[in-house]
Amino acid sequence: MNKQNDERERVSSAGLFERAKTLMPGGVSSPVRAIQPYPFYTERAEGSRLKTVDGDDLIDCCCAYGPMILGHAHPAVRKAIAEQLEKGWLYGTPTPLEPAYARMITADHPGMQMIRFVSSGSEATMAAIRLARGFTGKTDIVKIEGGFHGAHDAVLVKAGSGATTMGVPDSAGIPADVVAHTRQVPYNDPEGLESILARNENIAAFILEPVLGNIGPVIPQDNYLREVRAITKAHDVLLIFDEVITGYRLGIGGAQVKYGIKPDITTLGKIIGGGLPVGAFGGRREIMELVAPQGPVYQAGTYSGNPLSLAAGMATIGWIHDHPDIYRHLDDRTRAIEESLGSDGKGSFVRLGSMFKYFFRSAPPQNYREVKECDTAAFGKFRERMLAAKIFIPPSQFETNFLSAAHTDSDIQTLIQAYQTCR
Repeated sequence: MNKQNDERERVSSAGLFERAKTLMPGGVSSPVRAIQPYPFYTERAEGSRLKTVDGDDLIDCCCAYGPMILGHAHPAVRKAIAEQLEKGWLYGTPTPLEPAYARMITADHPGMQMIRFVSSGSEATMAAIRLARGFTGKTDIVKIEGGFHGAHDAVLVKAGSGATTMGVPDSAGIPADVVAHTRQVPYNDPEGLESILARNENIAAFILEPVLGNIGPVIPQDNYLREVRAITKAHDVLLIFDEVITGYRLGIGGAQVKYGIKPDITTLGKIIGGGLPVGAFGGRREIMELVAPQGPVYQAGTYSGNPLSLAAGMATIGWIHDHPDIYRHLDDRTRAIEESLGSDGKGSFVRLGSMFKYFFRSAPPQNYREVKECDTAAFGKFRERMLAAKIFIPPSQFETNFLSAAHTDSDIQTLIQAYQTCR
């Protein structure tokens, strides 16, 4: 009997976490998963639901932090993966999937004439910044305060106190002279961008999430992105749209199509892999032709263009092309949640298509500093109540929620009721 109890404890989330803490830093493979007092462990997922080792059935409003726009284990994606598995899953050679998928993605994005597949969004943004420096011959970049572009040295920079703040490392192990080449400006502040570009002639690129996803959604004010495009052009600075989150999330062609902006370089990830690891960067032909082996800007990777990831991604994007009404459908559902809440003075519900968040701040935040004004303690209690109601939302006030095509009418009614009672 004791042996059975011990085994039961080992396969519980609490037991698994205790074991994991002795084997993995913090017991997790990514810091955001370190939920207190311990994270739940998922055993399987299907549709809009996560099934945990503890026997819970949760409505998933995290969607793996964005990739699962069709929901978990979608039949079309599962079929594509299974068919590719029969053929093998890593060759170290080009595959027919690469030009086929490249054609599909570049056709959807006005700012991408050529594309290079990589293995993660972080790798895509790292390569995009290197490419911008190689193309312009300049060394510095500008990013948005609070904007997240992966976990590589140049973009792990603390938020500063002004528009022309020099970079300060946001992690141990990063040399100060590396991030000294990274400046920051507030989001929705075109004047701040104009100021920093006017004072610095060595800026290669301005990289931003067109819609802040990792602390949001924080939505661009009217004409902000158009002003950003005009300012960067005027100062001969490349504009990099990091659409790792917004790519195919806001529509076919992402934010650049939605807002009518043509960036010089675009980075993608998440949805274009259909739930498998992937990244990509692309841009104008004259820029992309500098990437090795065609040009002098080096980029390489054993798993780049992995056939399983491309098969899953092509199945996902192919399904979206066949069902473009998915975006109207998802927008209607987040609108239904918003309209059910009204104004209670506790916080603000922000949404854009299938991206949404309840901020514990009286007015929707316009930038990182305003996001930081949110009542995180109140959010923590809200998250716990939502989990008790069998709803999984990202465990931080500073992460976007997502809906998928798999969320049902019943799921939405459950979410509406939970948002009304758990705040």
